[in-house]
Amino acid sequence: MIRTERLTKQYRRTRALDGVDLNVPEGSVFGFVGPNGAGKTTTIKILATLLGPTGGEAYVGGASVNRNPAKVRQLIGYMPDFFGVYDDLRVEEYLDFYGASHGLPPARRRKTADDLLELVDLGGKKGEYVDTLSRGMKQRLCLAQALIHDPAVLLLDEPASGLDPRARVELRELVKELRAMGKTILISSHILAELAEMCTHLAIIDAGRIAVSGPVDEVMGRTQGGRVFTVKVLDDPERAATIAAQAPGVRSVTASAGELKVVFGGDDEEAAAFLAHLVRAGVRVVTLAEGNHRLEDVFLQVTRGDQG
Repeated sequence: MIRTERLTKQYRRTRALDGVDLNVPEGSVFGFVGPNGAGKTTTIKILATLLGPTGGEAYVGGASVNRNPAKVRQLIGYMPDFFGVYDDLRVEEYLDFYGASHGLPPARRRKTADDLLELVDLGGKKGEYVDTLSRGMKQRLCLAQALIHDPAVLLLDEPASGLDPRARVELRELVKELRAMGKTILISSHILAELAEMCTHLAIIDAGRIAVSGPVDEVMGRTQGGRVFTVKVLDDPERAATIAAQAPGVRSVTASAGELKVVFGGDDEEAAAFLAHLVRAGVRVVTLAEGNHRLEDVFLQVTRGDQG
């Protein structure tokens, strides 16, 4: 749904993007990770047709951002990292303004605004002034604004920045709901653990270049030497470790009191086969859990140049 080819952006002596190749599949939630100044916002602004590339090409839904920006704007909803709201407008007026900007007729604008406010859990706030909303509510309102014309693609630049933990959870659940509605979502963030939980695909950018990109599980396997499972067992862990080590895809096993740490190089289907292997061999498995915070390790690894 989104594709870039050797995308570059030069600012005088600074090359913000240096041959960026991205492939964001339709229906995916694509996490875009990188240090400050790595090129995330520059890439998103080019995709949003707000910034022209110096070289290369970018496509959204097959439309070129260079040659057909009007078509691209129909396909995308853009939520910037720093956004402005009209504080002297009520919530319903704010969405009505953006609906009119997209050419929606009045009756459809009202219905769409009501539906979107329910979606982002602001249905009870439509008569409130925008400047009375909390930061989390303003974030959700801006997301509703990005959805006003029912775009196929959402470009979300640091949408969780500055939010408290509860608001981040709400945003994460909303992103999952939007994916279930068929939206393709490109989301940049420095909150790495949360990206790992919500994203299907991932790219890490550093100094204007893509360090690693692909499905989340594949990225994990290509960097840290494999996925890490913690397997809690009722049996002798040493015996269970011997059995686990014989399974396809297992790279290493260490045993401790009541559990195994397994470095695994396979995909989800092979992980299911690994669990079945343990059960068939008589190992009584209580739980099998994958590490939740490995994305931080991957990020640190590839942005300090360890990725081969």
